[in-house]
Amino acid sequence: MKKYDYIGLGFCSNDDISLLPHIPLDSKVKIITHTVQGGGPAATSTVAASRLGLSAAFIGVVGSDDAGGRILADFNSEGVYTGAVRVREGCESAIAYCWIDEPTGKRSVAWTRGNSAELSPGEVDLELVSNAKILHIDGHNPEGALAAAKKAKESGVLVNFDAGTLRDGAGDLLAYADILIASESFARGWTGRENLEEALRALSGDCGARVVGCTMGEEGSMVLDGSKFVRCPAFKVPVVDTTGCGDVFHTGFAVRYLQTQDLYECQRFAAAVSALKCRKLGGRAGIPTREEVDEFLSKNK
Repeated sequence: MKKYDYIGLGFCSNDDISLLPHIPLDSKVKIITHTVQGGGPAATSTVAASRLGLSAAFIGVVGSDDAGGRILADFNSEGVYTGAVRVREGCESAIAYCWIDEPTGKRSVAWTRGNSAELSPGEVDLELVSNAKILHIDGHNPEGALAAAKKAKESGVLVNFDAGTLRDGAGDLLAYADILIASESFARGWTGRENLEEALRALSGDCGARVVGCTMGEEGSMVLDGSKFVRCPAFKVPVVDTTGCGDVFHTGFAVRYLQTQDLYECQRFAAAVSALKCRKLGGRAGIPTREEVDEFLSKNK
């Protein structure tokens, strides 16, 4: 069996994306540009790992519909192994409709999981997980994710948890995370602390992760290093679309963490991956290669 460095497990979708002059409410607007791409937090993170030079595989669920076929085709075009993806016959795949505000690059997303049942623990390819370097989870498919996280922990595989949204099963997964980078809303919602530093300290106490931190959009990121916080600003770049920025930040951080445990360097590398992703419309199109990231960082010291 071939080994893959980076295993993503979680949500994958087919994204219908429109760039708009403004996001309308009870009105109409003409589309500037339209595209259809694969999406989903763990799915996009896994594609980013492949672009950054790691061998990558995805574990998840799609339906047998056209959207599911396109999701798999998108993965395959990026060199991501899809043999561990379950195809639910006669079911609908997850889809999302994304509206991007052209002046700011910010977006609104409406999505549905479809009617494909989530992964059961018995459907997870644990051999694939045990031979990886990184297991990346996004909180979706929680029962399958928990089985994978337990196997990863037993096998010495780094568990990278994208804690973006509070979901059922998140508490069980926290116990197995090695790198836990949360959104501000997750950190505050989980701990009940409005102050972000207090929230991250409390979150760190609730799990055994080596690294606990959060992303803060335009304000960059911060991670807890012992008793102090390491802060890294976001790079200032022209923004076409912020969709997927957080997803690929997690990839960049974990990939760099394999090479160095310098937290600021991991944040800086991840920030560069996120900044370069913003160049193009959609969560996937702008994801950089490792060469592009290294060149960008050499010019932006």
